[in-house]
Amino acid sequence: MSRSRSSSVKLQKPDENVGHLYTLEVLLIGGPISEKFVKKNPVVSRTIQMRGDQTLQHLHNAIFDAFGRWEEHLYEFQFGKGPRDPDPRYGPSTEFGIDMDDGSAGTTKDTTLDSLDLKVGRRFDYWFDFGDDWWHQINVEAIEDQVPKGKFPKVTKRVGQSPPQYADDE
Repeated sequence: MSRSRSSSVKLQKPDENVGHLYTLEVLLIGGPISEKFVKKNPVVSRTIQMRGDQTLQHLHNAIFDAFGRWEEHLYEFQFGKGPRDPDPRYGPSTEFGIDMDDGSAGTTKDTTLDSLDLKVGRRFDYWFDFGDDWWHQINVEAIEDQVPKGKFPKVTKRVGQSPPQYADDE
């Protein structure tokens, strides 16, 4: 695991139960985007840092904000062996009045990053809005043993503009 390189950064004490620090690259890989938008933004990604005690629901909220979305929809995280392989998957419980516990591995509000036993190099998928089908690939870039003090999740890098949530708004 990588270690913090800066001695000027104040770190959380190990007994503060914040877990590890995860650096996740979130790549937009599909959705209702025009060819004109793609030409201007061939890569759209956000790098997000999160503590290990934070949940997949925190990650969803961070992605939602980082990509400038404004209207909530159903979503799920997929941890299968390949792209869009849904097993296992994690979704919201009854947040939208729909029970997503039908065969899923767990709920996003109860599943912390540390509980997923993620490794650097691992990738998984995030599917937002089951009608418009916004697909994201999430790459685990780094996992550190110590967490700097501060507010997390935190967007540390932005590549490309965020597309409008709805194609009609472009």
